[in-house]
Amino acid sequence: MDINDLLRMMVEKGASDLHLKVPRPPVLRIGGVLLPQEEMSPMNAKDIDAVFEQVTTEDKRAIFNKKHELDFSYSISGLARFRVNVMQQRGTKSIAFRCIPFEIPTIDGLGLPQVLKEIILLRRGLVLISGPSGSGKSTTLAAMIDYLNDTVKKNVITIEDPIEFLYKDKKSIIRQRDLGDDTDSFTVALTHALRHDAEIIVLGEMRDLDTTSTAITAAETGHLVLGTLHTNNVAQTIDRMIDIFPHEYQQQIRMQLAHVVTAVTAQMLLPLIDGGQIAAFEIMRTNSVISNYIRDNKIADLPRFLDVNLDVGMQSMNRSLAELVMQGKVSQEDAMLRSHDRAGLAKMLKEAKTTA
Repeated sequence: MDINDLLRMMVEKGASDLHLKVPRPPVLRIGGVLLPQEEMSPMNAKDIDAVFEQVTTEDKRAIFNKKHELDFSYSISGLARFRVNVMQQRGTKSIAFRCIPFEIPTIDGLGLPQVLKEIILLRRGLVLISGPSGSGKSTTLAAMIDYLNDTVKKNVITIEDPIEFLYKDKKSIIRQRDLGDDTDSFTVALTHALRHDAEIIVLGEMRDLDTTSTAITAAETGHLVLGTLHTNNVAQTIDRMIDIFPHEYQQQIRMQLAHVVTAVTAQMLLPLIDGGQIAAFEIMRTNSVISNYIRDNKIADLPRFLDVNLDVGMQSMNRSLAELVMQGKVSQEDAMLRSHDRAGLAKMLKEAKTTA
């Protein structure tokens, strides 16, 4: 089986993901829905092994044989790049491909909130992009970086696992480091980025205490640091940053975050009524009130405060969901299913419909 043919089919059908697993035919995710390709034969272990051999190097195979899991990127010239994850399950390999277009999407083209243009041009601080897996965090971050690249002259270093979108230098200089191939760890790479005259540091994921601690320190020393987290909303993102530290250090971390966090976004994908998907966003930009909330451990109060600062680009997730419903883009049922405060969303929708 030639994996390149499968990946071309994936791109032609507009799929975001391709899943290969024994004993099923290939499965595509299109518009957020998993669709088995029933016209194709079920794959056996030899088929999966052949794909694995085709997309990996000897070094990568050695890592997998030791750890039984592997992340890397794969590229087909003139088609697209793919983020690949391989894991062992029930004694066989399971492989997932995520499509990453060569052309970086724009903030305007994706219909993302315009305030993201202001956030990426901040001079310093910590910016956190959050959302569940598969919600489009990497795409949002790439669109923000590309906007910066088109707009200002900055020295940018990204640390990714693996490298996804490929940037070309425009006004800015952008260096991209791949975890494993270019550096041994996020923490070491982050430390060296500070010595490489970086003004902006982009972390693929803030996944451990050392990386998080170094990122906070970098933001404190005058750099703009951007990182992603697998969290569902702004309050949970701040809590996750604090909870990763031992209890005796958490009050100190609250003080530091109150000082360095400049913006937090959370996003989720919803099905459009007419087909496809659209992102809803919760957005927080730090001011003195929010800094006090973080420092005083009143993070649960954040969502209510966001909606009284709409004029500076803030909004709660419920506000974003309500607007998508009122615009006729998503159904009320889908919005309610994804809301973390359904009573609050129901009230917001009732008030909006009364006003309308």
